[in-house]
This record gives sequence, C-alpha cells and structure tokens, in this order.
Amino acid sequence: MQIILGVLFHFIGGFASGSFYIPYKKVKGWAWESYWIVGGIFSWLIVPPLAAYLTIPDFTEIIRHTNGSILWLTYFFGVLWGIGGLTYGLGVRYLGVSLGSSIILGLSSVFGALLPSIYYDVFPKEGKDSFSHIFGSEWGQVVLVGLAVCVIGIILCGKAGMMKDRELAAQTKESTEFKVGLGLFVAIVSGILSACFAFGIDSGKDMAHEANNLWKNLHPGEGEFLYQNNVTYVIILWGGLTTNLLWCLILNTKNKSFKDYSNKKTPLLSNYVFCALAGTTWFLQFFFYGMAESKLGNGASSWILHMAFIILIANVWGLVLKEWTAVSRKTLMTVLGGIAFIIASIIIVGYGNSIK
Repeated sequence: MQIILGVLFHFIGGFASGSFYIPYKKVKGWAWESYWIVGGIFSWLIVPPLAAYLTIPDFTEIIRHTNGSILWLTYFFGVLWGIGGLTYGLGVRYLGVSLGSSIILGLSSVFGALLPSIYYDVFPKEGKDSFSHIFGSEWGQVVLVGLAVCVIGIILCGKAGMMKDRELAAQTKESTEFKVGLGLFVAIVSGILSACFAFGIDSGKDMAHEANNLWKNLHPGEGEFLYQNNVTYVIILWGGLTTNLLWCLILNTKNKSFKDYSNKKTPLLSNYVFCALAGTTWFLQFFFYGMAESKLGNGASSWILHMAFIILIANVWGLVLKEWTAVSRKTLMTVLGGIAFIIASIIIVGYGNSIK
C-alpha cells in the first residue's frame, strides 16, 4: 500500500509539473520575463511558506535554529537549481511543451538519480543508497533497467524533435518560436542543473527530520510525516527566486518591459490570475514529491518516477495542444514511441521499488 501511495503521489506531482506552463499560454501582451517572474513569485516566495505554515506550524523555529552551513548549502543548491528552472522556461519556449520537457527532465532524471548515489559511494551516509549498493542489489538493477528504458524514450523524443524541426523549416509560411539548436543548448543546461534540487533536499534533510520527529512525537504509531520536506523547500526555493528574479529584472531593463505589470492595454487581471495559477501549480509538484518521498524514500527510484511522470504528462499536453499536428506520421509515431518507452520505465521502476 505504501508503494501504491508513493507512486500515486508522484503521478499527481508529475501532473502538476507537466501542466504548469499551460496557464502561461493564456497570458496576453506580456514579455516572457514578466509573466515568468510573476508566476515565480508565487512558486518560490508566496506558496512555499504558506504550505509550510499550514502543515508545519513551527517551521520558522526549525529554520531559525538550523546550522548556518546547512542553510547556506541548501540555499546554494537552490540557486543552481534556479538556473535550471530558468532555462527550463526557455527550453519549453523554444522546443515546445512536450519536446522541451522530455529532454530537460530526462537529463534531470539521469543526473538526479545517479549523481547522489555516486556521491554516497565516495562519502557514505547511513540510510542513503550508494551506486554500488543499487548496482549490486536485485531491486536496484531493476531500477537501473528502468532508467535505461527512460533514456531510450528521451532519445526517441529528441529524434522526433529534430524531425519536427526539419519539417517545419520546409513550411515557409509557418510562424513558430521552435528553435532546435538554441533550445537543445538551454535544455542540456537546464537538465543538468535541475538535478541540484535533489541535492538541496538532501542538504536540508536535518530540517525535514526535525519536522518528522516533532510530528511522530505527537502522532505515535502513524508512520512518517507526509509533509516533512515542506520546511526544506522554503530555503531551496529562496535560492531559485534569487536566480530567476535577478535575470528577469535584467531582461525587464534590457527589453523595457517593466511597463507590462501596469499596462492597461493588456488584460491585467487575467494575466496575474493565470501567472498565479501557473506558479501555484508548479509548486505542487514538490509538495506531492515530498509526500511520495515519505512513502518511497529519497533515492534514485523516487527521482526517476517523478521525472518520468512529468515527461509523460508534458508529452500528453503536447499532443492535446496540437504541437505535432504539422508533422508527418513518421515523426508523430516516433514521439509516441518515446512516450511508450517512458511509460514502460515508470512501470519497471515501480516494480523495482516494490521488491526493495
């Protein structure tokens, strides 16, 4: 039952992450940097402490007496992850929801799953799965097979993107922001740095453990605290806010787009509402990731499941939004094949968890 709940929570979180960019498409008359940072203020500044307050009433006390080096390292990984989140928005802009998310999150799943376990081979830590442990166990080998299948799905989605680029280029009347070269570059940067969120969670684990212990003392015999990571998210997301706010302010200055925030020629109310919806939806991915982690643990398999679900949902949205209607049947079948491999990877990793 714990495994089923963990997978379900990962799916809900994946749905939130794979869907968050959709409301941004409803924003009218604003530059990218304007709607990105307005949504980000909800994602990184408003909603995280609100979620922590509602689930961990004493979260500020936990942060206040946490060692400064822990807070700094957690924040630092948040800054690096923030660069990944920033380039995520650009990757989706230039590659589309389905392809951009597939490449970015696929790379993030690989790096986020393997780098921490390799780190624990060099610096062992009790309760953490090292790569040698994963590789030497039956459940771990199944998880690694699932990861390999996920990589195949990512490659197929990437190939479909290349095919789409060539076909759109041949349609001279097609007006599109699709730019495969620039998009792939920012996608690779985003995929690598987005994996730093996993390191941020681990760096701030002392705060989550304290929240967990406080809850267990009040609720003996009721298992692990579902919302223990919410206090850690506050610090990580401050790092993400720092990176994104600085960059978007630079773009606001360069592009003279500060006027967007008060431009009455645009639908201001609906723009702010859609940005708030996008930002809140985006945060929910980690809210449910924390719940899933409490059931499955913060190992390679948990990260892979989360990323795979996001990739799956993003590709489904890509089909719903008709991002692939202007391509050939061969290209469409290639991206569908990639999605099929990603679905298979979810099943394989879920099975690996079940026999752990």
